[in-house]
Amino acid sequence: MAMRRVTGAALRACVSSSSSGYLARQFHASSGDSKKIVGVFYKANEYATKNPNFLGCVENALGIRSWLESQGHNYIVTDDKEGPDCELEKHIPDLHVLISTPFHPAYVTAERIKKAKNLQLLLTAGIGSDHIDLQAAAAAGLTVAEVTGSNVVSVAEDELMRILILMRNFVPGYNQVVNGEWNVAGIAYRAYDLEGKTVGTVGAGRIGKLLLQRLKPFGCNLLYHDRLQMGPEMEKETGAKYVESLGEMLPKCDVVVVNTPLTEKTRGMFNRELIGKMKKGVLIVNNARGAIMDRQAVVEAVESGHIGGYSGDVWDPQPAPKDHPWRYMPNQAMTPHISGTTIDAQIRYAAGTKDMLEKYFKGEDFPAQNYIVKDGELAPQYR
Repeated sequence: MAMRRVTGAALRACVSSSSSGYLARQFHASSGDSKKIVGVFYKANEYATKNPNFLGCVENALGIRSWLESQGHNYIVTDDKEGPDCELEKHIPDLHVLISTPFHPAYVTAERIKKAKNLQLLLTAGIGSDHIDLQAAAAAGLTVAEVTGSNVVSVAEDELMRILILMRNFVPGYNQVVNGEWNVAGIAYRAYDLEGKTVGTVGAGRIGKLLLQRLKPFGCNLLYHDRLQMGPEMEKETGAKYVESLGEMLPKCDVVVVNTPLTEKTRGMFNRELIGKMKKGVLIVNNARGAIMDRQAVVEAVESGHIGGYSGDVWDPQPAPKDHPWRYMPNQAMTPHISGTTIDAQIRYAAGTKDMLEKYFKGEDFPAQNYIVKDGELAPQYR
């Protein structure tokens, strides 16, 4: 969505586009405009004061409260985001900007978008905007943007860690120590070296490329599947080979890493049929989105041993309910959604959010790569 004063030509364009179901909410935030901005973050409680750079929580609110309020804006922050009586719901009708994170997402449904008559901008402090109904946002003429690149290193490092945790059967060993036990055989019978194994990433965008670069020194056979093939220089740098067919790549892999965004095409993609094509004992790491997996198919495959180990930090929904079956399946190394919210990542995505708000107030465009929805169009990765 353009963030400049509406010209006659732009108005005519809006009238034309509205006939096709898209009506831009033209806006600008000139000097003196007071905006209502709502941030939805996780609550840190006693941890909020333990690190001055712990910015991504309710208490520290991305470190932008004083800056926003000094300019006359109303900044409301909450972690209460679910149900008709939640705090977020109270502010939907008159907010102008909603900021959320993938780690404690505010689910922006078509119903909420319809209620939000003043809403102009949806910002993701981090990467991944699938908590928003993007089609509804596009149809309503909203701008959706995220801090592209802010936590890609954080997630790629976390993925490498999870591969090693599964490969070396680390979690049972840790549990033995905590429980006062000592049984080397109970760990070693299914612990392996990473060297020489075939690792495939489903998706080779920013995170996928960084993971492949970090895996290269381990001496793995690296494969990737993506809608776009890398250039020759990047393939040489990563040592990875492109496999156009996912069905051809998966049976070759000892480890599969999911690095594709959640879209209507990828929702539930890893179902019983696709999992059945993988090697028996395959290890899966998924820090992308929980809904890319068929929840029950994963449980059944882990329990049968077809999946030898499953690790990730993404669930559907989030926070995960106490009875979510992934909490209790064997050979898992699951955590809450933490991979992209390291302190270093928080500093980056807080700064990126502030930068986009500054541009919004000035009526300037964001960096092109940050847009997820603009002028009624979705970014290519979400189409």
